[in-house]
Amino acid sequence: MLEILGTIVVGFIVGLIARAVKPGDDKLGLIMTTLLGIAGAFIARYAGMAMGWYQQNEPAGWIASVLGAVVLLFVYGLVKGKSRDAV
Repeated sequence: MLEILGTIVVGFIVGLIARAVKPGDDKLGLIMTTLLGIAGAFIARYAGMAMGWYQQNEPAGWIASVLGAVVLLFVYGLVKGKSRDAV
């Protein structure tokens, strides 16, 4: 139970840092910011495992997690921008 709570707290912090680092106005709420941070950490972990930086049960570092979340924010901005142009 504490691992899940810790993951949520870390995801929230990573999401906030990613939103502060990336320029632009991303209108995301607290829940989406937390999910963004958690997903960024998962992306960083799996990319790091593919490149040999992390082992099987090793979590990604803070910097890698923030970078993964920033990548997700850029993708979100691209998708959001294309859907807005179609309207």
